[in-house]
Amino acid sequence: MAVMAVGKQPFHPSHFQLNLHRTTFLRSFSPQVYEPDTIIGSHQHFQHHNSFCLLPKMASTIRSQEDQRAGAEIVYGSEACFNHSISLLEELGFPKGVLPLQDLVECGRVRETGFVWMKQKAPYEHFFTGTNTRVSYSMEVTAYVEKFKMKKMTGIKSKQVFLWVPITEMSIDDPASQKIHFKTPVGIGKAFPLVAFMTEEEKQKYLEEARK
Repeated sequence: MAVMAVGKQPFHPSHFQLNLHRTTFLRSFSPQVYEPDTIIGSHQHFQHHNSFCLLPKMASTIRSQEDQRAGAEIVYGSEACFNHSISLLEELGFPKGVLPLQDLVECGRVRETGFVWMKQKAPYEHFFTGTNTRVSYSMEVTAYVEKFKMKKMTGIKSKQVFLWVPITEMSIDDPASQKIHFKTPVGIGKAFPLVAFMTEEEKQKYLEEARK
């Protein structure tokens, strides 16, 4: 005899048996869904396996960095690093304000390859009023340098509308043009006047020479 439930379709005792069989079938078909210990164990095994796979990569990266910095001249401390970075920019022909890093703790240079690095205590953002751009500097900035050029740069990004775009190269292609070019990894770049990155002392000297 059928029993009516208010607001629901007619119920029959056979329906209960059907649902019970269906539940039993689903459990037998997918036991891992109802075995949390099995899931956690599998997850832990995956994490362990994943970490194990990352170890060779980490070791390779460390070896690569060591090889990259072999034979480097290294200076430590805020004052020594500041003087080192300013001296480097002057030697390369760049204005002193183009890399306004703060609280430097370590700087290194491998003269044979041109590889350089500069470490700060913390990441730093700087707004260049002369170009109306905001630039972010990581705790470590690296590059390969030569006269009028810094290439394969890491640790520098420029804010473009809503995105931070990596800057991988800056160069002065024609010193007579008084412009400095910045490029992204895809080769897209912009050029700005050198004076936009000069310190106040450099600007004054630049204006005095322009009047002659």
